[in-house]
Amino acid sequence: MADDDELFKALADPTRRIVLDELAERDGQSLFEICARLATRHGLGLSRQGVSQHLAVLEAAGLVRTRREGRYKFHDLDTRPLQRIATRWLRPETPESTP
Repeated sequence: MADDDELFKALADPTRRIVLDELAERDGQSLFEICARLATRHGLGLSRQGVSQHLAVLEAAGLVRTRREGRYKFHDLDTRPLQRIATRWLRPETPESTP
């Protein structure tokens, strides 16, 4: 499991947040598909190597899982690390805590 520093580092970059948005909209994309969506939908002309590096940071933070099918590698969003940090500081409201 990645530590919180890796998670916050991954989330700090706007391009990585866009990659996460794209995976949230449609899971199971290949590197080629992610590059195409970043270029056409967001005007980001990143190289495949650049996108691959962003995906590696997201994977190290636990936000992206990969799976291989034949020659292809697919990327899926994993929101569990986000849930972990959200629950770290958010507490359920109790009747006494509401104004």
